[in-house]
Amino acid sequence: MGRLGTGIGWRPEIAEAVERMTGIDWVEVVAENVCPGHLPESLVRLRERGVTVVPHGVSLGLGGAQRPDAGRLAALAERVTALGSPLVTEHIAFVRAGGALTASPHLEAGHLLPVPRTRDALDVLCANVRIAQDALPVPLAVENIAALFSWPGEELTEGQFLYELVERTGVRLLVDVANLHTNHVNRGEDPAEALAGLPLEAIAYVHVAGGVERDGVWHDSHAHPVPDAVLGILADLASRAAPPGVLLERDEDFPEPAELERELADIRKVVEGGRQVTEGVERSVPAVRTDRADDADTGDDADAPGDTDAEDARQRLGVAQAAVLSSLVSGAPVPEGFDRVRLGVQARALAAKRADVVAKVAPELPVLLGVSYREAFLEYARERPMRGGYRWDALDFAAFLLDGKRPGLPRRELRQWWLDRSGPAPRGRVARTARRLLRGRS
Repeated sequence: MGRLGTGIGWRPEIAEAVERMTGIDWVEVVAENVCPGHLPESLVRLRERGVTVVPHGVSLGLGGAQRPDAGRLAALAERVTALGSPLVTEHIAFVRAGGALTASPHLEAGHLLPVPRTRDALDVLCANVRIAQDALPVPLAVENIAALFSWPGEELTEGQFLYELVERTGVRLLVDVANLHTNHVNRGEDPAEALAGLPLEAIAYVHVAGGVERDGVWHDSHAHPVPDAVLGILADLASRAAPPGVLLERDEDFPEPAELERELADIRKVVEGGRQVTEGVERSVPAVRTDRADDADTGDDADAPGDTDAEDARQRLGVAQAAVLSSLVSGAPVPEGFDRVRLGVQARALAAKRADVVAKVAPELPVLLGVSYREAFLEYARERPMRGGYRWDALDFAAFLLDGKRPGLPRRELRQWWLDRSGPAPRGRVARTARRLLRGRS
């Protein structure tokens, strides 16, 4: 893969502005937000101009205990082909837990959650990455994520964890310097130490984004300007190795195009300054100390058929992740060893994100409910963990409201909205709601 250059995250809200920007070499698009047969015209025009488009997945859950879903992998591969992309990216995170592996209810986080830096988690992640690599038509790069909480009993630093992942799978790295800053504030991790431990030759590209600090917690919002601290980490990385590509992410509260272009100019300046430092300087990549000399061989067979050790690792990880996610989304007790305050912050952040995303996928609901939308949704979220996608969540939320006695609810309009979108053959609890609503139809 060649050099990408400077890019920006493509979003529909800024599509026209991105097309007018000069010096944009490539864009990144959230893979799940594009349909291969109906690509946005803006992306088509960018591709025709020679602008590279990279799909960035958010729903595989490569760090989860379950094997990657074949259907999700096939859909991601289809988007790669449709966009003519030279690589595809995902996250080192888990996004769901429970189910058959742990004989517990299936739960969806609706967000990227950190995996424990343990041998079990690393073995499972390596196996899942290899499954994904086999299913995808181009190289895969995986991203370090931001986290609000830490796992107790971790056995590896972030640098060691990522180094071994690359060593055992050959996967590329998408290094998010904003996430390194987030983990510095929230978990006390030194960004310089993390960078020093990375296999720099494996970097595919770099993310840069803004955030905000509230009550001592840094929120990776992608809705604020890039702070100097994040640019400082980018400068440190660029002084160690020239990144093939750097991309500005912005997902909310989009500023004027001129402000985005100023941020891009700052990023270019930082990278160029780092490139001048690295010219003629040869840096060695530090070796990673391990407790087992045969890690690489063991990792290659971590998910071989009949390997009971691998299955045991999946089950242990699955039980741990299900306990954490149950605490975050369904009010279960906080597992032993976790910071209760930080898990509470994460739980509230997950509920708020659910409310925001449902408002986007079903914009009629905030219109129908007015100022009471957020309060009503957070009440629903406390009682009903998300078990499917956001569109299904919107239907469940409407059914929840219609089941209750909330005063002032526009019941007729809400009932009609639900019936129009519930599909021809709803199942389970939704089917029971459908029958009740149909009986009440006027």
